[in-house]
Amino acid sequence: MLIYILCGILLLVVGLIVAIKGLRVKHSLQDSILKQRAIFKTQHQLTFIRLKQLLPHCSILAHVSYDSLLTTKFAHTREKYKTMIADFVVLDVNYHVMVIINLDTVLTTKRVREVRYEEEILKSAGYKVLHYKILPELDDLISGLAQFTPRKLTSVDQQYKKLEFLGQIPTVKIVL
Repeated sequence: MLIYILCGILLLVVGLIVAIKGLRVKHSLQDSILKQRAIFKTQHQLTFIRLKQLLPHCSILAHVSYDSLLTTKFAHTREKYKTMIADFVVLDVNYHVMVIINLDTVLTTKRVREVRYEEEILKSAGYKVLHYKILPELDDLISGLAQFTPRKLTSVDQQYKKLEFLGQIPTVKIVL
């Protein structure tokens, strides 16, 4: 009987020691080294460059949280879109949202139903949404954005052809 009591006390002491050590803050753990990472994936970078070329008068925002685009009275409604991100938001000169552009990337594992749900959330709030399943070419962006922009969009090649006469103007190099 005495042996059972001593074993019980020994187990209790060992359990208390393990619990106390578990509660202590471990100073020996170190954080991993922080590294820079790319802001855009290749597909997003190409789309961003094309949008800036087509819409030089507009502001283009990338990776915008739905939480900054939408507001609601109830917290349970906010939880539905809290983690959703729009790939690009195009703002006009008055900083009003003209259009929201979402891309499907190769790494995106979203189901079709989830993509539709995200688009419907934005559309129900009154936003115009463009969705591209593959990397949009300039012509695709021109045709998609034409309905949302007051100016007529032309391809970049046509814009540069209009400016070819600038090559004939003599320029002076300024040395500082």
